[in-house]
Formats: sequence, C-alpha cells, structure tokens
Amino acid sequence: MSRRKFIESHGATCKNWQWSWSFINESKRLIIFGAWDRNTKGITAMILSEEWRLNRRGQKNKGYDQSREHIRLIAEEGYRLMTFPMQYSDAHREDDENGPAKIGGFTPELSAKTLTRVGTAWYAADSGSAVSPLAEELSTPEKYSEGARFSVTINAYERNPKARAACIAHHGHTCAVCGFDFAGKFGALGEGFIHVHHIVSIGKMGKQYEIDPIADLIPVCPNCHAMIHRTEPSLTVKQLRDHLHETKKGAEEK
Repeated sequence: MSRRKFIESHGATCKNWQWSWSFINESKRLIIFGAWDRNTKGITAMILSEEWRLNRRGQKNKGYDQSREHIRLIAEEGYRLMTFPMQYSDAHREDDENGPAKIGGFTPELSAKTLTRVGTAWYAADSGSAVSPLAEELSTPEKYSEGARFSVTINAYERNPKARAACIAHHGHTCAVCGFDFAGKFGALGEGFIHVHHIVSIGKMGKQYEIDPIADLIPVCPNCHAMIHRTEPSLTVKQLRDHLHETKKGAEEK
C-alpha cells in the first residue's frame, strides 16, 4: 500500500501528495502527521519545527504552512491528532544533498497522540506513557515480572570525572535550566550534587573525542536532565528554559 492510499483509506487528504507532511479529514476533525524515525524518541516524536520552514537551499518548504495550519487546528480547534511511523532515507544525498527528505518506508498504522509545544517545535506523544531513558544510556531489558531479578544490556559511555569537575568548577552546582540548588534545598546532604549534561550527546559521537568541559558540558538538575532527553533530537538548555518560562507564565495568567 502506498502512503497516499493509506492516508485516503482514513478519509484524509492534503494539498499536494509529493510535498505534504500532514493530512486532514475535515468530517472527522482529524489531523494525521507522519512521524520520522530520526525525530522519534520512545513515545515522543517531533512532528514540526519552525526550523523546517526553510529547506537546505534557504527556500521556503512548500509543506510548512499547511502543517502549521494543521497544528493550529489541533491546538485551537480541538482536532484530534494521529501519527504513523516513517523511515527516513538518505538516498537523495548521493545526487542532491539539498534535495527534499525522502521516505525509506512507513508503517501503515495510526496511533492517537497528544500535542505538546516546546519552544519552536511541536511534539506528538502518548498520553500518560513513561518517559524513555536518557540518550546516553540505551538499554534493552529482558522481559521480567516486577520484584524478580533481571538482566539489562546497556551501552554505557565512559565519562571523564576530571571533565565533570572542571565543568562544575566553572559553572557551579546550580541547574542551568531552572536554577535549582541542591545544597540550598537539602543542606549538607545536597552539597556538591548536580547532573552534568553533554550538550552533544556522547552516545551520538560514537567514538572517543576530546571534550571542552566549559563549552561542551553544563550542570542541570535530574528533572531538567530528563526533560532535555525526552525528545529526539534532545532539547537545548535554552529551549527547555524558555519552555519552563512560558509554562510558568501561562499558569500565572490562569
């Protein structure tokens, strides 16, 4: 089944089948987005970003305005959101590195999602599902019953304690996102405690590399660290800080 036939089987359509990223069924008030595997992390997928407004040539992507309107219908008009998995293909790079993204394949299954905006991007996620593990720790647990012993296979990446110490010596122990200070909250028990976030995930580096502890590392609290890695690609410290500010501002206005 082609992507078009799959979408049409759900009564949805679009402006152009070649470049559309999202689809609409007006009668059922339903919006369908394809969720790229490269932008999917566990139960969360980035389905649209303001950075996608322009293509690699700096020209406006034809599908952006349509998808932005579909996002508005979900956020403001109560349209339902559903997604289907798509596999990204790098084939176009062989003859045109500036060409549009191509689909390597897709799974003809729709899943109901909730919409969340973080900074300049919109994410589709399973409501109430567990958060996926941190990007640096890719685990594949065996099936097990709760309370029983189990084995976990994990790709662990060595971290240099001297780099961590240099990062904290420069940036301090306060969370760079929310400003939380463990010593200020827990006294001596929290003295010196903070997570250190790799701005570029070492899991994605795939090899040993030299790290600048001031430019490449940043202290964050465990809560903010988990939120940074909730999406794929991971959020930047600034994106999460801005999102936290907007969330707080929205709560105060209610």
